Amino acid sequence: MPSRRDRIADDLRDRIATGRIKPGERLPAEAHLASEYSVSTPTLRSALAVLQAEGIVEKVHGKGNFARHPLRRVTYVGGGRTLDGQPPAHPALSVTVHTTRIQASGHLTSLLKVATGSPLAEFLCLSHEGERPHSLARIYVPCDLVPAAVLSESLPYEGVMTRLLRLRPPLAEVREKVSVRLATPEEASILRISSALAVLAVTRQLADTRGRVVEAALLVLPGDRADAVFTTHYGTDERTPKE
Repeated sequence: MPSRRDRIADDLRDRIATGRIKPGERLPAEAHLASEYSVSTPTLRSALAVLQAEGIVEKVHGKGNFARHPLRRVTYVGGGRTLDGQPPAHPALSVTVHTTRIQASGHLTSLLKVATGSPLAEFLCLSHEGERPHSLARIYVPCDLVPAAVLSESLPYEGVMTRLLRLRPPLAEVREKVSVRLATPEEASILRISSALAVLAVTRQLADTRGRVVEAALLVLPGDRADAVFTTHYGTDERTPKE
């Protein structure tokens, strides 16, 4: 028999699916819903947490719970052609970028194969659909490969990426590690998702022909809207059996 929490979640899910609560509309106050369903506030919040984890309801601090608009899918395309290196795939999506000069430490030293204290440029890229965050990327590049103007000027996302690509040496290897894990508290706050929601986490390294890592990226895509696509192209010799 379904629990009270599940019955409440089912009813609210049905209200949203049938349009009785429209996308973007604020749900009744938690105290009102708890009274309507004759349950305690913790039980009501537990039901809302189920819908938040499913991406159906969004809790906005200080404002309440809102029915979410249908989620636009985010696609990570493997092999170096990813969200962080290309313009937004849909005109409804925009990307903000915040640039900071930092010193390599911890996992960044092994990720970029540099000594502790080496100067790096960090690009924090956050994609949006309207006011709603969509995906998060942290990109790290050795400072000698970053034009001074990129670090000192306020440039749009496309301008930053264009300048970086101009100075990037020819690539020999793209190494990608894809995993699924729970969002960290910081990621959940930035992306406005439940900390119980799984995310698609991608760690990517770009190396030049000398083996130097010229860029490393840490990407986080909410699991309720993320796809990953990897395509392998085979040459003629690989497809044709040798006699």
